[in-house]
Amino acid sequence: MKHKIEVNGIKLYAFHGCLEEEARIGGHYVVDVTISTDFSLAAETDDLSKTVDYVAVNAIVKEEMAIRSKLIEHVGQRIFSRIKNEMKGVSELSVKITKISPPINGDVSNVAILIEG
Repeated sequence: MKHKIEVNGIKLYAFHGCLEEEARIGGHYVVDVTISTDFSLAAETDDLSKTVDYVAVNAIVKEEMAIRSKLIEHVGQRIFSRIKNEMKGVSELSVKITKISPPINGDVSNVAILIEG
């Protein structure tokens, strides 16, 4: 049996980007996290300590997104590393960061990075 926990659509306002104006005015981001784990014991016992706490996942995302980076690739790697290192029972992990309305020369609704492992 496979188990996954998804924390989707974490909406944040942050100040990432290579342009100075991005550091000053910021932008909208959406983060999605998917965790493969075994939550059989939690399902049987109704015990939060036997699974991945998605409140803690959300907290890690918020903390890392609050630290300015030029690249969302850098922020994504920090989020990925913290979840892998700090949360027990994570066998596979996916972190997606979407930057809404990036300031690029073109009609683009968003750009995104995806880290899986």
